[in-house]
Amino acid sequence: QHPAGTVEAAVPHRFTWPAGAAALVMIDWQKDFCDPNGFGASLGNDVAPLREAIPVAAAVLAAARAAGMPVIHTLESHMPDLSDCPPSKLRRCPAIGQSTTDAQGQAMGRMLIRHEPGNALIEELSDQPGEKVIFKPGKGAFSGTDLGAHLKALGITHLIFTGVTTEVCVQSSMREANDRGFECLLVEDATESYFPAFKAATLAMITAQNAIVGWTAKSADVIAAMQGN
Repeated sequence: QHPAGTVEAAVPHRFTWPAGAAALVMIDWQKDFCDPNGFGASLGNDVAPLREAIPVAAAVLAAARAAGMPVIHTLESHMPDLSDCPPSKLRRCPAIGQSTTDAQGQAMGRMLIRHEPGNALIEELSDQPGEKVIFKPGKGAFSGTDLGAHLKALGITHLIFTGVTTEVCVQSSMREANDRGFECLLVEDATESYFPAFKAATLAMITAQNAIVGWTAKSADVIAAMQGN
């Protein structure tokens, strides 16, 4: 089991996890959101800010693996027949289920559809054997998935988050986790938004009122804690 860790510089104050009780949750590092021709870009967003966080998230992921910490990856995705996509979501996001290609003209398949080429983790942050991959139909990682049961079986009480986008799927997942009794920390420089102001506001909301949702910290401090420093 992985060792205990303490992030002294966490905001709003020290964050500590017990030995064997923490997991790293990698939220939606998928081509749909990070590729210049993916779902996110189809909505008119610039994916460059998200891509800047990828090397940082990769460093956190490598440290968690080296420490023996469980890793969970999520993908926002729907069944091919869209049976798990509420009509209200489809009305607001009609691009869901539509086909797209990458910058080289290679087919990425139908956007946000499970197992399509674009609905896969980016190569830099792909899963390894034994790591849990969650297909989530909504914004939060717990709703409509077996994530809660998986974490309970592992004896996990503390969650460390990276992912995109900060204000939507990451924050939704942290709030769901908080409501289920998990202590949560978001790695500040390993999460991103298409809108910098939204990220800043989310970090402030998470840590307000004595960590009402959770903690935040820089990747260097989180990695050092994972390494036992």
